[in-house]
Amino acid sequence: MRILFMGTPDFAEESLNEICQTENEVVGVVTNPDKPKGRGMKMVASPVKEYALSQNLKVYQPEKVRNNTEFINEIKALNLDLICVVAYGKILPKEILDIPKLGCVNVHASLLPKYRGAAPIQWAVLNGDKETGITTMYMDIGMDTGDMILTEKVQIGEDETTGELWDRLAKIGGKLLVKTIEQIERGTAPRIKQSEDYTMAPMLEKEMAKIEWNDMPMAKIKNLVRGLNPIMGAYTFLNDKKIKFWKVQTMQNEKLIELFPDLAEYFYKVQDITPRNSNVFR
Repeated sequence: MRILFMGTPDFAEESLNEICQTENEVVGVVTNPDKPKGRGMKMVASPVKEYALSQNLKVYQPEKVRNNTEFINEIKALNLDLICVVAYGKILPKEILDIPKLGCVNVHASLLPKYRGAAPIQWAVLNGDKETGITTMYMDIGMDTGDMILTEKVQIGEDETTGELWDRLAKIGGKLLVKTIEQIERGTAPRIKQSEDYTMAPMLEKEMAKIEWNDMPMAKIKNLVRGLNPIMGAYTFLNDKKIKFWKVQTMQNEKLIELFPDLAEYFYKVQDITPRNSNVFR
């Protein structure tokens, strides 16, 4: 099949690589424009663009796709069977969705309809979920609302970070996309309607990264640290200096005192004003 691929980060690069190993023809790759990065503000290409160039694939980098007549006409001229979208970063208008003969498919890093939106992996870790996965779906004009095709579930490790889960799901997503393409070509791909019992996974805000020691239970602090690693890192202040946390571990009082006996005196001073069985130390 003649396929146009649309994606930007390394998560999408895994899917593009998997498609390139098949007999399908990737006739072009659409990715976000290069962005300035680092102290020198040097223009840096996306991981998808770098991979596409290494494979001698045609690269498109439109600033916008909506109402971009020139770009849309270029895409129409490609005589596409399918468009595959993985973490592209822009919502496609109906005019583009209607171009390929067999439609547009998307790889989404959650078990839809849970965690529609921009940051499904991060929110799964932030919320302390035990399970997540990958969903492939036909795209429509909504935000991750299209009919589902295939899903694959994975367990989230107790100490697994967003970065670690991201890498695992990227590989799973690439392989599931290839299976999806095969079924679409054979005409056996299912169409499963999503329920209305959905949740959203919006973009993360910098303000959420601060650890509130007095208001957050231990589990929430741990999940915050895991969920923001390596995106921005959870932080606190000590003597007016900002300290970032990348990995933490929860510990019961008894174990903490066993490791650090000098804390026993403090523990016994506060236990009379602390609810029984609470976790004083973090």
